[in-house]
Amino acid sequence: MDDAALAAGFSLAAPPAGFIDDPYPVYDALRRASPMHSLGAGSVLLTRYDDVLAVYRSPQASSDKQLEFAPRLGAGTPIYEHHTTSLVFSDPPLHTRVRRILMGALNQRAMARMEEGVSALVARLLEDLPAQRAPDLIEHFAARIPVEVIGNLLDVPRADRSPLRGWSLDILSALEPAPAAAVLATANAAVTDFCSYLRDLVAERRRHPGDPEADVLTRLIQGDVDGTLSEAELLHNCIFLLNAGHETTCNLIGNGLHALLTQRRQWERLCAQPLLINSAVEEVLRFESPLQLNNRRAAGDIDLGHTVLPAGTFITLAVGAANRDPAVFDRPHELDIARQPNHHLAFGQGAHACSGMNVARLEGRIAIGEIARRFPRLALAGPPERDRRVRFRGFRRLPAVLQ
Repeated sequence: MDDAALAAGFSLAAPPAGFIDDPYPVYDALRRASPMHSLGAGSVLLTRYDDVLAVYRSPQASSDKQLEFAPRLGAGTPIYEHHTTSLVFSDPPLHTRVRRILMGALNQRAMARMEEGVSALVARLLEDLPAQRAPDLIEHFAARIPVEVIGNLLDVPRADRSPLRGWSLDILSALEPAPAAAVLATANAAVTDFCSYLRDLVAERRRHPGDPEADVLTRLIQGDVDGTLSEAELLHNCIFLLNAGHETTCNLIGNGLHALLTQRRQWERLCAQPLLINSAVEEVLRFESPLQLNNRRAAGDIDLGHTVLPAGTFITLAVGAANRDPAVFDRPHELDIARQPNHHLAFGQGAHACSGMNVARLEGRIAIGEIARRFPRLALAGPPERDRRVRFRGFRRLPAVLQ
């Protein structure tokens, strides 16, 4: 099928066969034939790097999702309330207040304290990995790291952490372009259960506050000079922290290991040159972006240089496509762990750039670097099981042999 024919029939709600396994040929065709692709009346998909960057940087690009999510999620439902109250899907003044509080807890001192704990956690997981009957690099490694890290940031008791990953997957699945009724029902139940748990946790923390320098939940409860968050804002931004930290980091580690192990020369290069780990993590973020799609709404006209997106346009940003745009990246479909420069858009840009990007980078650097040092002959033990969502790119299972 030629580019024009593929573009003519393309829809994110019903993508062509093979798209989830390998979306990049489709993105290439769209970028060539329909770089500002219509997804319906007043809705477009952008696949060029410069266009995605321009929207990220535009002051007219709104992240508020009330108009977009009401028909999709159901106005007034728990999942609608969550996804229209959390940091990532809000505009100032709520976005400014919550981001300022969070960033105060993720300063350089906090990152330095966190590194020791992440290193110890990764060491324990790698020590236990050979004892697993069938080692899975997702279940036994990648998925456990962010849940523990975010659990520590919020000071969630360890005995209470087992439901967190399931709640996160259920809540984020509702962000797919066309979620089924069963997906929405499960997501609503997850938000309800998560909020119920958090109310008790918040009440306990109000009675016994932690150190706001290390305990993000205490910091969120106390607020700042501009006041405190409402209960709904507090609960939903705690959920957001877990979801965002879990999804990005688990997929970063899992995607990174899969990419390196299936392109063996790059794995061997990293094992031989461990100081490449920082650029390796950046390259994995570009090559297999954990968040493939992002969204904005044009609150006013957005000038892309070659055209103008009129106010009211719903915009889907194909981050995965932008990060493989040959106009910006030489040999975009090749993994190069020493790639320089590498101005990928995996964490967004502008005021809404991912507030936890340095935490994700820290976890990815330690996790991938340490497993390469400990198990240089690591290999895949069979076909992986890919997550079947289009918005997020990652794996549910990644069986391995430690050799």
